[in-house]
Order: sequence, then structure tokens, then C-alpha cells
Amino acid sequence: MSAALEGTQIVGITWNSVGGGVTWDGPTHATHRRLIVGTLAAAAIAGAAIGPRAEAAVVALPDFASVAQSVGAQTAWQSGANGSGIDVAVLDTGVTPVPGLDGANKLVYGPDLSFDSQNPNTIYLDGYGHGTAMAGIIAGNDSGYQGIAPNARVVSVKVGASNGATDVSQIIAGIDWVVEHAHDPGMNIRVLNISLGTDSTQYYASDPLAAAAENAWRKGIVVVAATGNENTANAVADPATDPYLIAVGAADSVGTVNQADDTSPTWSNRGTGSRQPDLVAPGSYVMALNVPGSTLATQNPNAVFGRFIRGSGTSQATAITSGAAADILSAHPDYSPDQVKAALTRSAARIYEHNPNKVGSGELNVAAALNQSVSNATQSYTVANGLGTLEGARGSAHVSLGGVTLTGEKDIFGNTWTSASIAAARAAGATWSGGVYNGATWSGATWSGATWSGATWSGATWSGNTWTGATWSGATWSGATWSGATWSGATWSGATWSGATWSGATWSGATWSGATWSGATWSGATWSSATWS
Repeated sequence: MSAALEGTQIVGITWNSVGGGVTWDGPTHATHRRLIVGTLAAAAIAGAAIGPRAEAAVVALPDFASVAQSVGAQTAWQSGANGSGIDVAVLDTGVTPVPGLDGANKLVYGPDLSFDSQNPNTIYLDGYGHGTAMAGIIAGNDSGYQGIAPNARVVSVKVGASNGATDVSQIIAGIDWVVEHAHDPGMNIRVLNISLGTDSTQYYASDPLAAAAENAWRKGIVVVAATGNENTANAVADPATDPYLIAVGAADSVGTVNQADDTSPTWSNRGTGSRQPDLVAPGSYVMALNVPGSTLATQNPNAVFGRFIRGSGTSQATAITSGAAADILSAHPDYSPDQVKAALTRSAARIYEHNPNKVGSGELNVAAALNQSVSNATQSYTVANGLGTLEGARGSAHVSLGGVTLTGEKDIFGNTWTSASIAAARAAGATWSGGVYNGATWSGATWSGATWSGATWSGATWSGNTWTGATWSGATWSGATWSGATWSGATWSGATWSGATWSGATWSGATWSGATWSGATWSGATWSSATWS
């Protein structure tokens, strides 16, 4: 692991893919976990076994084109609903411009707010492998792979480092940046993909993370969030807890494109009568674009199929749904977020598993959503104020450096977090001032072509431990997981985002076939074995 990452641990946040938080295909497909925002060095959160029906099938659709067919995306494309003109912000571990994401005007880099941002060899790029997988599912487009919205554009907002480390303060700052720059010249961010979550139990209306996400919704951005992969019966991940957002659980296609036989994998979080998944989308054994030499690829070689990596989790299901939202908006650019949600939920297909606490309204059907009546779609819930605690939003997900854990009402720079002040600034549309957020310089302040400028971080203090210059690298997520969780048989190196997950679940059956860049250079950064050098 690079110097920039050594010593930093993250605990609690989940990048929702199954298996150590993310499941990437491998021989063991019974374990599914979320990578929680916290220390990757921590022990993985206990996972969930795939249910008998899914286990018996252990059959994956042969390629992503079959997934797109199963949810009606290909039919929607024939109607011109292909994401054209829509920007989708991907709040994740960065995006590497692999084939399928390297086309002209396909990828825009927003700020890198991660611990990788201080290293010129890792800034903006995806050393972990999760963000690129999600971006490809949403909008990948070349002769061999098409995402659900192949003509949409990806705006990468990087908050997770190459070891998955991130703090809730970084996630909130990223969401606020998206809102305040959604319509910069040449930009049209209408969808925000959040394939991650924490296990916070704080009431959504008070929770700072949920409030930031809901604010994006109120500003006209469709926010799609993963429910998580912890096999939890009475909870969904934060910020999917906010009822305004689109909370997405996972479905298992059991090897067919016919939705009628689809079921709900046991690892996909279930809800209650008060909050449950709004709908489900394919989340088992989903093919995505691989970043050779990334943490996921090197630790899960059985999930790698050439240029692809296959995995499971609510992360993948969330990305599929974000692509669907972009398709809907390309056909109906006047739709509000409430109308997009209504179109997707009212048209959802009834599947074999139809308990609403598990599957919400049913499974995503993009083609049917295009013609759904939504004229009366207006949601009315208690408005989130975000006046709760930052620590409460973390749940059990914490980042630590040199044995010092970031807790309490402090952001990654050690600055005091006052929820009332942040809420007031958000109401005024002024949480960011150039590259300054909560009193510290987090990023640059301008666009340079299709990339938001970076900035050097000055030192910060956590309980007497100073993070300055090169010491920013080394933060880890203790006990956290990226929901999206198992990369087939392997876990995100035994680490989980403790208490949180990246919704996405297992990368079953296959392995990251050992392919690495091993000694090769990617845009100036060397991927050797499992580390960025």
C-alpha cells in the first residue's frame, strides 16, 4: 500500500457490494458483506449467506447486456431514452478511464476529496476499483459493453481512497459540492449515485448525511442510494433511510432475463413498514468494468474476466437504477425527482419474491417506466434539517490514522463540525466557497477543462495527532465496507466498513483472475501487486 494510505483505517462505512462489504466473484459465494467507511484493517463484518433458491442457481447472466435486457433498458434505448444530455454524479472511490469510460466527453472529474488526493499519482483515479465498476454499470459505452444509460456522462466525485478509507464528513462535503456545482457551465447533473452507506441509527430528519442527500433531491437531483448488504431485517443504510430518496435493494436474476422468477438474495437489507427498499434491481453476479491492479482486482482474482469484474451487492443494483433514472430524464427532462421516482416504482415488475419489506414495489423495468403516468407525483414527508450529530451519522464507521480514531463533531481536518452552521450554509447554497469547506481548503476552486482543480491540504489535528503533508496517506477504514460487497468468494481484504456498507453484494462465481498491472504504469501511477506505488 502506498505511503499515502499506510496507517489510515476506516471503520463503519459500507461500499455496498457484498463480500467484505463487496462481493466479487469467487468460489465462495455464501458470504456477503458491506465495506463500511472505517478501517480496512478491521475484521470483516459478519456476512449473510445467499438463500437456498439463489444458492441452488449459482447461475449468472452471461454478460451485462443480458442484465440490461432483463430490466428493459434495451427497449428504452430504442425509444431514444439512453441518458443523452444527462450527467450522473458518482460519489465513490474515483473513476479510472478504462475502455468503455474513455470516450470523448464521457467522464468529468469533480473534486478528489479522498486521502489519495495529496498524491499526484493517485488523485482522481480509482485505486480501489469500486467507483469504476459503478460508473461502467451506469454509463459505460463501447463495442463490448454498454451501461444502462450508455449516452449519459459520468461526473466523478472521489471520496474513497485506494484502500476504501473515507469519513462521513468527506461524503457530506461531496454531496454538497454536487448540489452547488450541478449546473456550472456545461454541466447538467440530474442524478447522484450513492452506492455506500453507514449503519447509523440516527433519525433521518436529524441526520447530517441524510439531510445533505435530501437537499440534493430538493434541488432537482435524483438521489439513488443503496440499502446495504448486511442481511439486516429491520434497517436500510444511511442515507437511504431518508424516504424522499430512491432506496434500492438487490434482486437475483437466477440466470434468466425473465423477471418473473427473480428473487431477493438474503444479504440484501430488508426494511419495515416505515422504511424499506423502494424497489430492487439486479444485484447478483453483475459484470462491470475492471481496473487492473486495483485493490478489488488483486484481492479477488477469481472475479476478473479479462476487462471485466463480476460481483454482487446493492451497490450494483443502485448503479443500475441510477442509469435508469438518467434514461427517464433524457426522455422527460422536465420531470422532477419525485416524478422520476414515481415512474420507476409504479412500473416496477412483480417478481417471485414480492414481500414489500424485501423488494418494495418490485423490480426495475425501465421501458415500462417511460410511459408511466406521474402527473400527481409529489412526496410529503418530514423535511430533514440535519441538526443531529456527525458522530451519529458515522454509526460504527470511523477512520483512524496512526492509532488515532476520528470521532465526535470534527471533520477530517480536525475542524469543529457544527450541524446548525452547516445546515444554514446549505440553505443559502454556500457550504462551499471556492475550494473551502467548513473552514478548510479541501480542493481547488476552478475547473480546468473537464477536471476540478486540486489543492494541498494543510495539517489537521485529531486528539493531538497531527495529519500534515504526506501523513494524510495512511488513513484506513476500520470495520467498514463498501456495499456491493462480495467480489466472488473474497472479501475486501478482510476489512469492512464497520457499520456501513457499499450496497452491492457478492461477486460470485468468478475470480479477479489474477490480472494486475504488476509493474506497469497507469497514468503515472504504478500498480504493483495490490498497491499503488
